[in-house]
Order: sequence, then structure tokens, then C-alpha cells
Amino acid sequence: MSLSNATTQSNVTKKSKRRKSSNPLRRQQQTAGFLFSLPWMVGLLFLFIVPIIASLYFSLTDYSILKPGNFIGLQNYKALFLDPTFLKSMRVTFYYTVVYVPLSIILGVLVSMLLNVKFKGQALFRTAVFVPSLVPVIAIMIIWNWLLNPEIGVVNWFLELFGIHGPGWFSSETWAMPALVLVSLWTGVGGSTVIYLAGLKDVPKELYDAADVDGAGLWYKAKYVTLPLLTPVIFFQLIMGIIGAFQQFNLPFLVSGGNGNPNDSLMFFGMYQYNTAFSYLKMGYASAQAWIMFIVIMLITLIIFRSQARWVFYQGKKER
Repeated sequence: MSLSNATTQSNVTKKSKRRKSSNPLRRQQQTAGFLFSLPWMVGLLFLFIVPIIASLYFSLTDYSILKPGNFIGLQNYKALFLDPTFLKSMRVTFYYTVVYVPLSIILGVLVSMLLNVKFKGQALFRTAVFVPSLVPVIAIMIIWNWLLNPEIGVVNWFLELFGIHGPGWFSSETWAMPALVLVSLWTGVGGSTVIYLAGLKDVPKELYDAADVDGAGLWYKAKYVTLPLLTPVIFFQLIMGIIGAFQQFNLPFLVSGGNGNPNDSLMFFGMYQYNTAFSYLKMGYASAQAWIMFIVIMLITLIIFRSQARWVFYQGKKER
């Protein structure tokens, strides 16, 4: 055996000894990590995975809480597309999503850009914008029911100053949804503004300096510097806004008393699903509704993810 081979074998022997001596410590670390994550894994299993699997099974049955469910296959899913209330709840939910999500993004971006400029009282205005998102939902509806009251409401009183007779808002089939969108914007823009402000802080100041050297004005800096670098945040807010809009429940439930009035104009999908499950006790039918909504949200999310390559700009990303 040559000297080099002996040296190599000696080094291998020393490494194997060190590896063996470190195994007990590694096993202790792995055990400790497993024990720390065990409560979360138990919660994930029994509070998420098991209910998801159970709801998929119940959607194939006529389970109604009061009696065991019988397996009926896809009958619940077939019945959904013949249910006029279900179809109307989908239209109402889509209408709210299409109106609310773009408006919340536009207002959030505009307000955050205004609050990103240094001026006296900046902290006070930022606080005032964010506070509505902290107000409990019930308090929000008490406030806005008073503001939009057709007889003593401040909004209609203000409109009367200009000779405009205000509508009944939440009691009008035409104006109930615009009023709900208004309330949603009042509560939701503050939280999104904080996220947009964080995104604006990530825009390099050097780009604005370069734009100033080129003689660019505020509009061109906003169009060619701020908005492109803010697109990752807009993309995130778009996804979360769509998911939240499709799951809207609290505001329309409180406004309409849970029945979607006037004339089902506020019968959101989540509210119809709640009534199906807990008012009519059709748990199997409600489970099928939940899976339809999951599929709809997933498809829309996938489409938006596929489109991000065309309009979302990430700093430092190399072109292929």
C-alpha cells in the first residue's frame, strides 16, 4: 500500500468516526424539530385535511345531519346547475368580484402613492386610512346603515343639497350592491394601502433620480417606474382580493339579515351555502357547492398565474 493510499484511508476513517459521533446530536435535533412541529401537523390533519376529505365524500351523499347520508354520486352537482338560486348567487358573487377587486386595487395604489409623499401630518393621514380596517364588522354596518338611511342618512342629506333625491340604498334592488361595494372599499382599502406602501418603499430611489435627469414628470415616473415595480404587489393583492371577494359573507349577511334581500340581490354564494347547510340542513348539497366554488377559484387563480409573465415585473429577473 502506498503512502497516499494509506493517508486517504486514514482520512476516510476519521470522517466516518466524526459522522458517527454527530449522529446522536442530529437525531436529537430531528426529534426536537418533529416534536415542535407536531401540534401544527395534528391541527393540519384534523382541522384541514380530514374535513376536506369528508366534505368531498359528503358532496356525493344526501347527508343532512339528522340522518346518515346515502351515496348518490354526482346528483348534487347536477342539481346545482338547475338551481335558480344557486345560479343567481354565482352571478351576484361574480358581479361583486368584478366591480370590487379592480376598484380596491386602483384606490389602494392611488392612496398609497399619495401617502408615500412626505408632507406635514403624513402619519395622521396614514392612520386615518388604516383605522377602518380595524373596525368590527357589526360596528361597520351600524355606522353605514345610519349614513345610508334613506330618511335621516347623511349621504342622502348631502345629495339633497345638490337637488338629487337619494335612493333607498340597501332596500333597493338596484342600489344594494353598489352600496355594499362602497362599504367594502371603506373597510378594505386601508389594509391594502399598507401593503402597497411597503411595496413602494422597495422601489430604488436611483430610478427616480435617473428619471429626473431625463426630465420625466410625475406621470411618466408613475407609469414607467412606480407601477412596473409595484406589479408583484398588485399581483398578490389581485389573487387575495379575488379569493376574499368570492368568499364574502359577513357584510351581505348583516345587511340582508341572511336572506339576500332585496329580491336576492345580495344573495352571495357563501350566504346561500350557509343557508343550505344550517337552515335547510342539506349538508351534502352544501358540500357540493363548496367544491364548485373551490374549482371556480382555482381556475381563475391558475389563469392569473399563467398571465403574470406578461405584466408582472420582478427586480433582478434576467430575461431568457
